[in-house]
Amino acid sequence: MGGEAVRAYRAVLRATRTAFAGDTLMLRESAAEARKKFEENRHVTSPAYVSRLLEEAREASQFISTMIVQAKLNERGGYEVKPGRDHAGATLEIPS
Repeated sequence: MGGEAVRAYRAVLRATRTAFAGDTLMLRESAAEARKKFEENRHVTSPAYVSRLLEEAREASQFISTMIVQAKLNERGGYEVKPGRDHAGATLEIPS
C-alpha cells in the first residue's frame, strides 16, 4: 500500500499547488500540514485503517480542488474570486 500512499500524498500536493498558486505562505503551510498528516500515520499497519486514511486523502484532494478558491486583492482594494472550471456547479457562500 506504500505506492498508494505516495500517490495520495502527491494528489494532495498537486491540489494545493493549484488552489494556492502564487501564495507562497499557503503553499508552504499546506505542504507542511499534508506531510505532517501522512507522517503521523506512517506506521499504521491495519489494512482497514490504511484504506480509510487513503480515502480521506482522496477526499481531501478533491475538496481542495473543488471547494477552495482564493480571493485576490484587486486594484480597487476589494477582493475578487474567479472560480475555475473545477468549481463549476459549486455554490459560493460569502460569510457576512
